[in-house]
Amino acid sequence: MKVDTLLGLQWGDEGKGKIVDVLTPDYDIVARFQGGPNAGHTLEFEGQKYVLRSIPSGIFQGGKINIIGNGVVLDPALFKAEVEALEASGHNLSDRLYISRKAHLILPTHRLLDQAYESQKGCDKIGTTGKGIGPAYTDKIGRNGLRIGDLEYNFTEKYTCAIARHKEILRQMNFEYDVADLEKEWLAGIETIKRFRLIDSDHFINKALSEGKKILAEGAQGTMLDIDFGSYPFVTSSNTICAGACTGLGVAPAKIGEVYGIFKAYCTRVGSGPFPTELFDETGQKIRDLGCEYGSVTGRPRRCGWIDLVALRYAIMIDGVTQLIMMKSDVMDDFETIKACVAYEINGKEVEDFPFEINESVKPLYVELSGWKTDLTKMQSEDEFPEEFNAYLSFIEETLGVNIKIVSVGPDREQTIVRYAES
Repeated sequence: MKVDTLLGLQWGDEGKGKIVDVLTPDYDIVARFQGGPNAGHTLEFEGQKYVLRSIPSGIFQGGKINIIGNGVVLDPALFKAEVEALEASGHNLSDRLYISRKAHLILPTHRLLDQAYESQKGCDKIGTTGKGIGPAYTDKIGRNGLRIGDLEYNFTEKYTCAIARHKEILRQMNFEYDVADLEKEWLAGIETIKRFRLIDSDHFINKALSEGKKILAEGAQGTMLDIDFGSYPFVTSSNTICAGACTGLGVAPAKIGEVYGIFKAYCTRVGSGPFPTELFDETGQKIRDLGCEYGSVTGRPRRCGWIDLVALRYAIMIDGVTQLIMMKSDVMDDFETIKACVAYEINGKEVEDFPFEINESVKPLYVELSGWKTDLTKMQSEDEFPEEFNAYLSFIEETLGVNIKIVSVGPDREQTIVRYAES
């Protein structure tokens, strides 16, 4: 067996949580392989709305094992709140949520360092969520991190040393802070973590594969936020691409199977950084309002724009995408004309490859397609799609060279259409 991987292809917020939930019945195990609690996956079903930060999105499908992998950074305080909210809604997690011993912990002082570093950048700030994800990954790479498995080995000594080192950095930065309340919540979260099964996830996952178990790897954020291949430096602190599933779970590249690439029918971005197709007019605001484009964790309004097929082609190449999934198709129901960026103009030259640097000199080149002016939300099969919508799907498939196998026409898990006909 192989590990199928589900990834965002844009700047995050593509709707990965919903699709993981939809696909989970076909799998035995769902595993998050990177990211931290800044990545909110929103799911809606049976009249309820849930936001997951660190727990895999397969948790709602009974009988499935869900793993927080070694590539994840986990905040105990936020994890505790997430667990309590799910359990209060009647979802039993204790027998189906496992945590990798090699996953790193976000310490209470990591949050303070995140705030201090961001304030120091001034107008050049990245626009982080302030959750401590970046500093936690920095400690991981700097070989100063604290891991879940350390809870079983000399934890107090390692924790005390790490906190002392962070406090010294904050002192040198002249950053005023009070860590007492953060630390109290954090230590309470540690007790919640201890309730769950801690595993050597690399051995566990590879053994499951050898036993014929089907595994779905769930990514957070999106390809264009990847630390190596995203719009650096306005990126996240981990590898969000398909290769990140190998390092974030401990599986060999040859064991990667299908690669599901998720994108919206338009494009959004949160925080600072380049966004070639961003709209600053009424159209951008209309997309934001119709799409409810506000962060599921932060509540921040998302920047909105037309779909960028240059960036999508690049993401598909980097990830080796085998199947595409288009989200929020219904958001575009009320547009007479829809634009799609097929190339950039840079210094008077037309460019189809995603460039090293994206700045104000990059001008998107669009093609215009007819809108469908039809309510997609009640449709249950592709046979009901209007001609203009089929034309939009076909254009995207031809431009990207990969078929769109799943189309989402609303937020609920039932509003998901699997396309069986080949384009």
